Parts: sequence; C-alpha cells; structure tokens
Amino acid sequence: MSEQNDKTAPPTAKLSGLNLNAGSFIPRVAAKPFVPSWMPPPAAAAPPAAPSSSGIDFNRPPPAAVLTKSVEATPAPAPSSAIDFNRPPPAAVLNKTVETAPVAPKPVAAPVAAPVSKPASPAPKAAAVEAPKKKVEAPKAAAAASAPAEEAVVEEEVVDQETLTEFFGKEHVNVIFIGHVDAGKSTMGGRILEATGMIDKRTLEKYEKDAKEVGRDSWYLSWALDTNAEERAKGKTVECGRAYFETDSRRYTILDAPGHKTYVPSMIGGAAQADCAVLVISARKGEFETGFENGGQTREHAQLAKSGGVNKLIVVINKMDDHTVGWSKERYDECVNKLSPFLKANGYNMKADVIFMPVSGYTGANIKKSLDPKECDWYKGPSLLDYLDQLKIADRDLSAPLRMPISEKYKDMGTVVVGKIEAGSIKKGAQLVMMPNSTKVEVQAIFNELEEEIPAAAVGDNIRLRLRGIEEEDIMIGFVLCSPKSPVHVVSKFEATLGILDHKNIICAGYTAVLHIHNAIEEITLSAMIHLIDKKTGRKSKKPPQFLKKGQQGIVMIETAGPLCVETFTDSARMGRFTLRDEGKTIAIGKITKLYDADADV
Repeated sequence: MSEQNDKTAPPTAKLSGLNLNAGSFIPRVAAKPFVPSWMPPPAAAAPPAAPSSSGIDFNRPPPAAVLTKSVEATPAPAPSSAIDFNRPPPAAVLNKTVETAPVAPKPVAAPVAAPVSKPASPAPKAAAVEAPKKKVEAPKAAAAASAPAEEAVVEEEVVDQETLTEFFGKEHVNVIFIGHVDAGKSTMGGRILEATGMIDKRTLEKYEKDAKEVGRDSWYLSWALDTNAEERAKGKTVECGRAYFETDSRRYTILDAPGHKTYVPSMIGGAAQADCAVLVISARKGEFETGFENGGQTREHAQLAKSGGVNKLIVVINKMDDHTVGWSKERYDECVNKLSPFLKANGYNMKADVIFMPVSGYTGANIKKSLDPKECDWYKGPSLLDYLDQLKIADRDLSAPLRMPISEKYKDMGTVVVGKIEAGSIKKGAQLVMMPNSTKVEVQAIFNELEEEIPAAAVGDNIRLRLRGIEEEDIMIGFVLCSPKSPVHVVSKFEATLGILDHKNIICAGYTAVLHIHNAIEEITLSAMIHLIDKKTGRKSKKPPQFLKKGQQGIVMIETAGPLCVETFTDSARMGRFTLRDEGKTIAIGKITKLYDADADV
C-alpha cells in the first residue's frame, strides 16, 4: 500500500521526510493535524477515523482514501496546495480538500511556515529541528544552481588549454639559415628534410636524376628548397625559401635566406620571422676568407640577424669533408678564432647564445647523428638537430593582443595571407582588423606548414589564413593583422635610437634611406637630429648634433613616406626594431623609442 500511496500522493507530501518504516506514529511538521496530541479537545476523537489498517499514511497531510480518488480525476499538485493545516478536525480538512480539490490558490511553502509559531505544543521542536535544515539546504541549492555556470566557465578554459596542448603541444621554432653565397645553406636544409623523413626517397631520387641531367650532381639536395627554375639553373637562392620538419620534441620551419648581396632584402624579411639562426660557414680553402672579408655576406648576415632580434646563433663550419679540409681541427679552430671577436663585437653573448660545430651538409655528418669518432675524434659536442631540440627560446605570451605581419599574399578560393604570429593567438571564425587600413576581416580557415587546416594557431607559428571581407589587391606586404580591441599603432613619424654601422659619408638631417621593419619596407627621411649618445657613458648630448658618422649612436626623428604599423621597442621588440639600407648596403640599425600621431607637432 505504501508504494501505491507514493505514486498517488501529491509532491508536497513526499517532501515531509517521514520514516515510512516507523513502528509508531512520530509527529512531523507535515503531519500535525493527524497526531492526537496536537489537536484541540473537540477533535480528540478524530484520529480513530483513520486506522492504520486501512492503509492510510498519516504522515501525509490529506487522508489517502479521499486523495486517491480525487488525484485520479485531477492533477496531483492541486489537492496538496489547497490543504489548510491550521484546521484542527480532520473531517473539516477533508471536506475542505474535497470542495477545493481542483483549485490551488496557496503556495506550497505556506503550510510549512504555520506550525512554527505554536509554542505550547511539541511541534515547535520538530520545526526547530527541520527549519535549520531548510536554511542550510537553501544555500546548497543556490550553490548548486550557480555551480553549472562556474563549471561551464572553467570547462571552457580547460577546453581552450586542451586545444592549445593538442595542436601546439610541440613548441614551434623558426630557424633561418644565413651565410655567404655557396656556403651550403640550401644543401644543408635539404639534408635535414631528408634526415627527418620530410622528403620521400622517390622524390629525392627524382631530384638527383634531374640534377645529373643538367650537370649539377651535388645540387640535388638544395632543390628541396630552391623550387623555381631560376634558382635551380643558377644554383643560387633568390627568395627566402620555406620548409617544415619535425622532431620528437619540436616543430620547425626552415627559412632559407639567399646569400647573394643582391637579395639581402629577402634575407631581412626572413630574419624578422626567425627565433634562431644557423650561420653556415664554408671551411673550404678560399671560400671562408671570401665570405668573411669586407663585402662578404657572412658579416652582413650576422649583423642583420642580430638587428632583427635573433639572439641565438648556431655557427656551423660546413664542408668539413672537403678534400682541402679533411676534418682538420686546425682549419676549424682558425674559422672559430676569426669569427668569435666579430660576433662578440656585434652584441652576441658568446657563452650563452653562440655555439660552434663542424658539419657536412652534403654527407649529413653531425646533422642528425653525432659524429663518428673514426671520422672526427676531436669534436664531442651535440649534433645540429640535438642542439636545436634543447635550445631555449624566449617565452611567448599567448594572452597578448594579436600581431601578425603579412609576408605573402595571393588568391586561392579567396584571399590568402601568410605570416608569423608575433603575439597572441588566432582561432577560426575570429573577427580581426587589417591595419593600417582598419579593414574588418573574418578568418575563414587556418592552414599550418603542411597545408593542413587547423582550428587555431598560437604565437610563433608560421601560418596561412584565408580571409573574408578584404581583397588580395587591398593588402600589401608589411600590413599587420591584429585584434580589433587593441590594434597596432599606425604612424608616419617616430623617434628612434640609431646606430651607424657602415657609411662613407656623414649622415645629416634630410638624409633618405630604405627602412626594413618586420616585413614592411618603406622609404624614410631623417627629419631631425635630436641627441648624440656617448657610447661609454650612455649620456645624451644637450645640443642636437649636426651629423652622425660611422660608429656613432644618436636619437633621431624619422618620417616615413606612408603609414607604417609599428610599436615601441619596449612594447614589442619584434615590431620596434629596424634596419636602414642605402645603395645596397646596411648602413644603420635602430629601435623605436617614441611614436607620434600623423598630425602631431614636434
């Protein structure tokens, strides 16, 4: 019978909390009208009207026999809400219940509050015990109600972190190969791709066959990076090539910089995207001297890499297997001893940021596996890939506002841009702004180095984006994709600290040159000389200098021919350091210290 009563009884009755297995009648809050000791004297004989043998549960407010019939014909909540527990006789209660069964004018909470006010009966004790329960339960209920929202926020954060871990679990590092022409940069890059399994054997055999047909047997490895006909015919890299490889601990993008002085602007653009540099030196007799002497690209590339923000430098002495070298330690030491003072003078930390190692890009010696003692018994250091895997890269801030300078653009089922994320992260469907035109764009798709679509990308990644809301002809190299809440600064005038590297004549106000900053190239004018800086003390002169010459540093005002997306050096080192070139030479490096509005008076 109790199971039948549970099914037919109103919901309010189920909240009474009575122990249904009790052997005797125990007074409860919800059962006051049916306990003999609670009733006034006139109604003392009422309880026998509902004997326990009839199956009535006295712990529930209405008599079961009547409610069973009324509940069958009416909705369950109606009878319970109409019961007035303050009426002493059960008959009156029953009559009231039957009369008003279809109506539910009073809230469910009303019957519970009424018995608490009676001090003379034992009921208040029960109420006093139960009431705190309800007060304690209320905060629990409130907490339970708010818990889902909190859990949802936490879950969303966890999901984001899981997404980053899933797609960016391996740290991404951009490595640029720099050095004099014919030092073996592209060949070494091709050997790395072959050693890490990024080029299949069949493709490599095809390259080797094609190279033999044109009489360039030893060039076949470089063809993995030199892809166009002009580069393969001349054996010289023209554009900054890209390739991708992966080890057990990291993902890498190879940036193969051209070594010829004609194509230095391409090298500067590549250095702006690099996290570390591999300076390739040819140990062959005559080639090292040609690259290192004045006018050689070994010097200029090392300077440009440093001015572009590349602090980590791996100097590989290549072509150690050549018959003129034969893995000679004397030749290796000669190259190291000549390079070390020069690199130190350019600001490299020789103990923490520079390492030298002998390699052979053509044979693959010391590229992936350490050197065989039979081949070279005097070098005990790590191989190139082993050192790259353990190289510590500067911390990257995912929470910073998005900054992605554009390095390439083309049409492919829409507008596609290529670049490296310098700060922040990007998700598919994100609403962004293309500066300096302030054009609102939407990210339709994100592609990684292997042309695979991914849902998100983080700082340090070289990616391709398909954008909606802008045409390819409206984008220029050097534009910056950024967050609409914190767009990059767009200026045509700024103050900078300038260091003169190499210039025959003096530099005065009104001097014009070409400025390279991140991927942007812009013509500029030195509009004013503000201070001369003493190299030893770092103090600024009170009077503006009349000119600057080789070896001097000063603070100057620079005006650009068009709007430029930049940041101060303190806010973003990558977006705030630049190089000045004139007549095919790098003449100065600098960093931005102050920005001015286009219409500001200085």
